[in-house]
Amino acid sequence: MHGVEDGRDAIGSGHSPFPDLHSPLHSDKILILDFGAQYTQLIARRIRELGVYCEIWAWDHDPAEIAAFGAKGIVLSGGPESTTLQGAPKAPQQVFDAGLPILGICYGMQTLAAQLGGSTEAADAREFGHAEVEIVAKDELLHGLNDHPGQPPRLNVWMSHGDHVASAPPGFVVTARTERIPVAAMANEDKRWYGVQFHPEVTHTRQGETLLRRFVVDICGCRTLWTAANIIDDQIARVREKVGRDEVILGLSGGVDSSVVAALLHRAIGEQLTCVFVDTGLLRWQEGDQVMAMFAEHMGVKVIRVNAAERYFSALAGVSDPETKRRIIGNLFIEIFDEESAKLANARWLAQGTIYPDVIESAGSGTGKAHVIKSHHNVGGLPAHMKLGLVEPLRELFKDEVRRLGVELGLPRAMVYRHPFPGPGLGVRILGEVKREYAELLARAD
Repeated sequence: MHGVEDGRDAIGSGHSPFPDLHSPLHSDKILILDFGAQYTQLIARRIRELGVYCEIWAWDHDPAEIAAFGAKGIVLSGGPESTTLQGAPKAPQQVFDAGLPILGICYGMQTLAAQLGGSTEAADAREFGHAEVEIVAKDELLHGLNDHPGQPPRLNVWMSHGDHVASAPPGFVVTARTERIPVAAMANEDKRWYGVQFHPEVTHTRQGETLLRRFVVDICGCRTLWTAANIIDDQIARVREKVGRDEVILGLSGGVDSSVVAALLHRAIGEQLTCVFVDTGLLRWQEGDQVMAMFAEHMGVKVIRVNAAERYFSALAGVSDPETKRRIIGNLFIEIFDEESAKLANARWLAQGTIYPDVIESAGSGTGKAHVIKSHHNVGGLPAHMKLGLVEPLRELFKDEVRRLGVELGLPRAMVYRHPFPGPGLGVRILGEVKREYAELLARAD
């Protein structure tokens, strides 16, 4: 095996991690600029659940690329900073120059106000939890929303903020308030720019899904094409175009991500796919037999099973440090995978189960802000000497989307929705030294 020449350069480069998105599936899309909120990935998941593709980029991403992205609307996320302090993060001017609809959420609304001539201020105490918002003016975003039918319109929402907007910028109308803050929502209908102090992406905000749909579908005009069936069709076409008649090799772990990749690639290229399943002796109880039964026997996927338990228990003998165990397990997997792939002379591509959170966490949304990368991540765990091209059909997807794809591809629901299992398996669940009898006992117990 000789290494990745293709597909890895986008990670952490400051560019979109998906530079070749020309399908209709990606033509209607939303850009989320991340100001560091704990909920940012949840915003993206909610928008995708509506059937619209979106990406998360850092607030200080290259402004020229933001302008060139081709979004139909921009969301400014929340964040932990304060707009009242000098040097606080700001949205690039290109966001306002683009003429696109904008939705600012929490900090996103505050920076919208501060940058456009309004004002923000620090509250006496941080507001966190349930709040009731009174709608005081009509706009396209909030019109008709009411959690109390038959009464003046009010919304039950979730707040999480310290600062708040004290006065809306010129051209904006205050559309909602609470007992504690004078501007809970604001709108500039001419420009289609909106801000909400609360978090529509969390389930505690009852009308949150409706509000996001209003913005993404009604105001931005996005079509809801982002469905499991369409994603599968799109990825099959892209994989076929990318690999042609070449052979592809996949390390099949039995986990959700690699299993869905196997099913997807088998549908796309059939016999051109060879899976290598390394049975480490550290898997779930009887998982090796289950994987072979599912993929090799039931689905007809070409799977090479390597029974490597003895090698693993020998390599781990006397080792008790968790990170050392994790490194040994990962390195030995690559070594075995290397040995098997060397026997496949025509393999030109390596398939991986990388998913979108791996990309975000490993690249810090393209800014390099993520300093610690989990050592069992797919991204960044590849040997430098490999020369195989990289195929990552799940790279754009969140875990819940991967699960929906698995069901659509015919994988058993119980397999696709089971509890996550760590990459190094039982090796990191066994305290101290890893021995065969410990692994078997733990597997039975689990």
